[in-house]
Amino acid sequence: MRVPLGVLDLVPVVSGSDAGQAIRNSRDLAVHAERWGYSRYWFAEHHLNPGVAGTSPAVVLALVADATSTIRLGSGAVLLGHRTPLATVEEFGLLDAVHPGRFDLGLGRSGAPRAGGAAPEPGPLAAQVVDGATPNGLRIPPKFSPAALLGSPRFVVQKRLLQQPGAQAPAYADQIADVLALIEGTYRDEDGTEAHVVPGEGADLEVWILGSSGGESAEVAGERSLPFAANYHVSPGSVLEAVDGYRAAFRPSPTRAAPYLAVSADVVVGRTDDEARELAAGYAPWVRSIRDGSGAIPFPTPDEAREHAWDDESRALVADRLETQFVGTAAAVADRLEQLQEATGADELVITTITHDHADRLRSYELLAAEWGTR
Repeated sequence: MRVPLGVLDLVPVVSGSDAGQAIRNSRDLAVHAERWGYSRYWFAEHHLNPGVAGTSPAVVLALVADATSTIRLGSGAVLLGHRTPLATVEEFGLLDAVHPGRFDLGLGRSGAPRAGGAAPEPGPLAAQVVDGATPNGLRIPPKFSPAALLGSPRFVVQKRLLQQPGAQAPAYADQIADVLALIEGTYRDEDGTEAHVVPGEGADLEVWILGSSGGESAEVAGERSLPFAANYHVSPGSVLEAVDGYRAAFRPSPTRAAPYLAVSADVVVGRTDDEARELAAGYAPWVRSIRDGSGAIPFPTPDEAREHAWDDESRALVADRLETQFVGTAAAVADRLEQLQEATGADELVITTITHDHADRLRSYELLAAEWGTR
């Protein structure tokens, strides 16, 4: 079954360019994605990364909304660990006031994983993985632990700069409850005092939860009967755990009777397999710069990528991401996307692609859309 394809954009800065050009490129890609039939266009939130200009989804969405008219736009995701529900609802309320009914408010956690006990028993999908693969052959590599990354000096200073001194983020479930109550106009504090957000209250926003594991994000999405996006492109080793956790926690509601799932994938499409591999050459050093805690470097050219030195430790750092990136012709990539959809039962797929040259990135999305339309 052909499911809708959406776009996840990090607003990548490439070597030899700057943030202004990255934003212009993303706006141009959104215009083309709408024309090619992509269903959604989401912007991620990242900080202190020289190679990523997507620091504020709401601001970039405002820039893109005026250039498009039909494609749904959204955040993938706003990180609530350093924000308040009020500020988030106000920002997206402003967007909805000008472009009503077009926005997805994707919400994510940030910071260290929630403390808990023993790992849960594998759910029905995760339990089927044998020798690192699902029954239909989708690769599920060993899980990557973000512990060293979250303890890096860059993450420490990021937390200090993003939060007020002494501030502590409330429980994620409570933040989601506040966001929903503010949008619905039902917010009351513990003393019964009402708060009404203008604009924001009554906004026609679709609230999504994004997550990389079967933990708190998946649980909150299920318990609140919200749509959920699982990150195969970021954490392929735990994507089935996330899907299982969401479905196990799901509680039907008057607005959503069944789980609704999107799954992300990192892809590069070329006119030939060799061309696609060349276009994707910068991915390995770019991922390594993220995983080693130094922050995403500007995306390198293929020649610059080949100059990077590698040892066994750095290869192991990126192995799971490299083996789960879908690289090849449009037909080959579409085959792997169908495999991902079948293995997870996704209702939608969200595609993220980075190449050094903007024209190559455009062509990758165009070729994939044309092929997907024939499935």
